[in-house]
Amino acid sequence: MRKGKLIQIIAYLFLAGLVLRFITGIHMPAVIVVLLILMVLLFTGTKNKVGKKEDQLPNLTKSREEHYETIGMTDQEIDFFRDTMNTTKKQIVQLQENMNASTKLRAIDLRNDTLKVSKALFKELVKDPKKLHLANHFLYTHLPNLVDLTGKYLEIDDHEIKNKQTYEKLEESAQIIDQVSKLIKKDYEQFVAEDLEDLDVEISVAKNSLKRDNENKNNE
Repeated sequence: MRKGKLIQIIAYLFLAGLVLRFITGIHMPAVIVVLLILMVLLFTGTKNKVGKKEDQLPNLTKSREEHYETIGMTDQEIDFFRDTMNTTKKQIVQLQENMNASTKLRAIDLRNDTLKVSKALFKELVKDPKKLHLANHFLYTHLPNLVDLTGKYLEIDDHEIKNKQTYEKLEESAQIIDQVSKLIKKDYEQFVAEDLEDLDVEISVAKNSLKRDNENKNNE
């Protein structure tokens, strides 16, 4: 809240206190207590509003709205898609923070291109929301699990005192994280497989067309 706005609110509350004192005859200390309670409630409400704003979806741009309408999405589908993608974006950001916080996790990320693949799949979904169902494993299982696993890994790795069991558990966790990272890579490959098949068909058609053109030239 801005300083000027705060001063204005305090002035109004003080004026209200004087009016209350004049009308009811309540002693000033009691009025002050009432005003303090009002201020606490006011600031608490303001903080709650700020927290709610942070959870809100970003504004829907006109071009994006037109894109959704062009591909035939209903209002309910749009809301569900945007909510899902907002959650996914937050999870990718958290995953990036987790991966970058540990040398071991960074190595796993580099080996599997985990973050790169996750962001690429996110972009593909943004381009074609109708394919959301094709990324179910990534959205609802693999990505959330990987965020949780990397978070727990960092928590254990942060222990000041580590014994043999701790190192064994860290190694086991790292192996699981590596396996889930590989699953995310497969999720991406399966998601774009249809596009690759379409490209193969187009290449095949183009080759046949070129072959016919060359044959026609030779026959002239």
